[in-house]
Amino acid sequence: MERGYHKWFSKILDRDMELLAFGHSGEPVIFFPTRGARFYDFENWKVIEAMREKIEAGKLQVFCVDSIDNESFYSDALPEARILRHGQYESYILKEVIPFIRKQNSDKRLVSAGCSLGGYHAVNIAFRHPKLFTKVVGMSARYDLTISLPFFDDLFDGYFNDTIYYNMPTRFIAMLSDKRIVRQIKKLEIILVIGLEDSFLENNRQLSNALTNLKIPHAYYEWQEEAHRSRYWRQMVQLYL
Repeated sequence: MERGYHKWFSKILDRDMELLAFGHSGEPVIFFPTRGARFYDFENWKVIEAMREKIEAGKLQVFCVDSIDNESFYSDALPEARILRHGQYESYILKEVIPFIRKQNSDKRLVSAGCSLGGYHAVNIAFRHPKLFTKVVGMSARYDLTISLPFFDDLFDGYFNDTIYYNMPTRFIAMLSDKRIVRQIKKLEIILVIGLEDSFLENNRQLSNALTNLKIPHAYYEWQEEAHRSRYWRQMVQLYL
C-alpha cells in the first residue's frame, strides 16, 4: 500500500500541518481524526489497514488530515474565539488540503469522512459546502456541540451566535429553507452511523429526521452497543467507504 507523508506551513492557520496519504488512485477521501487525535492515529488503530484491499486496488485514496481541536473547541479561549479558530481550520481544508488532493488525484469525486468529533467535521464541512463533495460518512459523531450530555459538555459554555449556529448541522439543517442548498445536499451520498448505547444516539436521530423532513436521501444505521471504538470503526469503513 502506497503511503506518503506530507507537511507544509499553513498560512491560514499560521502553523505547520501534517497529513498522511494512502493509495495511488481512486475515490479520494478526507479522513478527519477523532477528538484530540492526530493524523497518524487511524493508521495506528488499524483503521487504514481495514481498507487495504480497496486502497491497493486503486478504489480509494485516503488522506488522513490533522486536527487543531485543542486550539478551537477544546481550548481555553473565549467561546467566540473557539468558533473563529474552527473557521480557520475549515478554510485550511478548503483552500489548502482540497487543492493539494486535486493535484495528487484526478478523480472528480471527493468524500468527507470521520469518526467521533471527526465525524462532526466531516458532516459539517460537507453540508456547508455540498458542491465540493460527492459523499459524506459520519461515524459515532455528535452534530450539535452546544448540547450538554453525560460526559460531554456544551463546548461553548452557553455562548451562542450565528457563526456557531451555522456550524451545528442538527440546528441549521432542521431550519434549512434555501431550496438551492437543499438541492445541492440532495446530490450527496450521505451515510450516518451510530451505536444504540452511544451518548450521541438521539442527536443522530434528530439529524436523520431533519434530513427526512427535507426529503434529503440518506442512509442511517444504528449499531448494537456503543460502537464508539476503533474496533467498530474498522468494520464501518469496510462497509461504508
